[in-house]
Amino acid sequence: MSSEAGSVTGWIGQLQAGDPSAAQQLWERYFQQLVELARRKFRGAFGPVADEEDVALSAFASFCRGAIAGRFPQLSDRTDLWRLLVVLTARKVCHLRRDAQREKRGGKPTSLQEPEQELAEIIGREPTPEFAAQVAEECQRLLALLDTEELRSIARWKMEGHTNEQIAAQLNCAPSTVERRLRSIRRRWEPEGES
Repeated sequence: MSSEAGSVTGWIGQLQAGDPSAAQQLWERYFQQLVELARRKFRGAFGPVADEEDVALSAFASFCRGAIAGRFPQLSDRTDLWRLLVVLTARKVCHLRRDAQREKRGGKPTSLQEPEQELAEIIGREPTPEFAAQVAEECQRLLALLDTEELRSIARWKMEGHTNEQIAAQLNCAPSTVERRLRSIRRRWEPEGES
């Protein structure tokens, strides 16, 4: 556990245990990414009611309250955390849009969509071709950093959403072996994300 103490996974565990210093570490690591996400994805969605920093701040605060209250039991690593932060940010935008459209706020009255439908509309069902090309290029670059075909296969399967148990069955090995390989992959990729 000591090797995780300074990692995102360690900070998540510390925050869930109520350690406010972990929230500060996660804030420093993710806040600007959330602001950028809000800026790119949600530009113009709600006009002058709020800006992207307000949205990011509100989403991060909701995450911290929920983590401390134990509302995210499946939250275990940086991938889970980023997905959760994206969803929370999108929901904040949905609420801002809804509020901005209410007649009492000077917006035009409209029939409100179901939150899931509006969330899908904001996030988008399909990535833009440019974004898809960037993701594919980045995946290929990261896979090229791995030394063996086994590590590249494990990374691909994990990106596709397979569980450690499913990957272990494919490789005919124990799940703990897959976990060790995933740690090795993360160590290899971590310096890349920090530059």
